[in-house]
Amino acid sequence: MTGDAMLTVPDAMAYLQVSRWTLYNLIRSGELESVIVSRRCRRIPTSALDAYITRLREEAA
Repeated sequence: MTGDAMLTVPDAMAYLQVSRWTLYNLIRSGELESVIVSRRCRRIPTSALDAYITRLREEAA
């Protein structure tokens, strides 16, 4: 275990400042990693959010 914090979908939406629809599209497309903890419980590791933001910055450069 890496000790990585796990955010709820609403927390990840606030972190990225995007809508629920956008967040789920990022997950479905594979651009953003997430894990399913139980049948209706999805979590997004903070490292996945940081990696996504890093990729966006590199693409913009």
